[in-house]
This record gives sequence, C-alpha cells and structure tokens, in this order.
Amino acid sequence: MTGPGRDIAGPPDGPLIVFIHGTRLTRVSWRAIVSRLDDDHRCVSVDLPGHGDLADHPFSLDAAADAVEAAIDAAGRGPAILVGLSLGGYVAMTVAARSPQRVRGLVLAGSSAEPRGLTGRAFRLFAWGLIAVPERTLDGLNSWLFRRRYPAAIAEPIIDAGYWTRGGAEAVRSLTETTFRDRLAAFGGPILVINGGLDVIFRLGERDFLRGIPNVSRRVLPLAAHLTPLDSPDAFAAAVRSFVDGLET
Repeated sequence: MTGPGRDIAGPPDGPLIVFIHGTRLTRVSWRAIVSRLDDDHRCVSVDLPGHGDLADHPFSLDAAADAVEAAIDAAGRGPAILVGLSLGGYVAMTVAARSPQRVRGLVLAGSSAEPRGLTGRAFRLFAWGLIAVPERTLDGLNSWLFRRRYPAAIAEPIIDAGYWTRGGAEAVRSLTETTFRDRLAAFGGPILVINGGLDVIFRLGERDFLRGIPNVSRRVLPLAAHLTPLDSPDAFAAAVRSFVDGLET
C-alpha cells in the first residue's frame, strides 16, 4: 500500500515500525529492510520534507517530526518503533523527545554523534559541498557508486527515486543548530544503536554521545560503512527484528 510520502507493508496487526531515511534519499531506500520484515511486522516508510513526495515542503526538524507523527497516527497501531538512518536517526530522536507516547523504541543507525564542534563543522562542510558541486555531477557520481556497490534490486529503486540535494543540504545544516543528547535522554525508552565498523565519524562519537543514556544496546556491523541498511541488509534486518521481538516479550 502506498500513500503520499508513505509506503505501507505487512499485516495490519503486526508490530508497527516506521522507517526514516537519510539525507538526499527517500523512503524507497528502506525496501531491502522492509522486504525482510514485512512478513509479520507492519512497516511504514516515510519521506521527509525536502525529499521525495515532500520535496516542495521546506525541511525543519519540527516539520520532519510532524511527518513521522502523522504516519504513526495514520497507521492506527501506535506506539511505534522508529528506525532512522543518519538524518532519519536525528529526526527519530526529535519525535521520541517531543512525543514519547508515540514511540516504543528507537533504532538509530549512523547518528551517534552530536553535530557540534568538529563534527558540526564536518556536517556544515558536507552541506556546503552538496550545494557547491553541480547537481548533475553529484547525481551521476551517486548513481555510479550505488550501481557499483549494491545489487540492482537495491540500487535501481533508489536511483529511480532521485536525489534531493537542496532539501538534504538544508536538513544537514539544521542539525548543527541544536543538540540531540538531551532529546535522547528525555525519551528514556529502549534504544538500539547500529553503526558500521567502517563509519569512522559515528563510531568515534558513539561513546561520548551515549554516555549516561539509559536503556541502550549497541550493534556494530563490521563490513558496513555509513549506509548500514544497504551495506548489510540481512544483519541490519535481523538486528531490528531481534530488538522489536524483545519489546514484545
């Protein structure tokens, strides 16, 4: 089932999981994971403002959280487990802090660093690069990399959905204007943090970012880089399934 800015799969009575994509991508980037979970889980993938079907909506963290909360409410099966990659992880933390009654648990991939200090400067440099490099060049490079690294079943839907450079740049800049450890601490519920063993920035930031945060478990996917759901879909889906099943018992 598909609606504006959302894809829905899986049995209506299954545990509700909402998937939140990373910068410049769209909800279709979760298809490899959803296909491994939708036999017995209700899976909803959303587009964020500035991306995909919501490209005409300016990105802000509040607007992104609004989109996720609307998806949870529309599913009628809340509270939900939120699974966010990179930008999506920071959006998930925002939703959990401001609407904890809607969230049963968080799975955060590639988002275990506070976007301040050196990390914040790296984020701002990345946002600047997204705008500075000609869009056609950047899109072509991305498509080449996706086709080289991933099988067609993963790469082609992402390429066909397009890349959302301006919305992505605005989203990354917005992350550097606030903090997230306090949002994570305010949630207080169960959290699974997944990082790729090759994802240097977020692996290095993980310890400080999670210090003092309760109810956290961690998983490292050794051969994965930043895009863990794409780099290691079997292991990523298995980790999500185990986390969700643990909440059911």
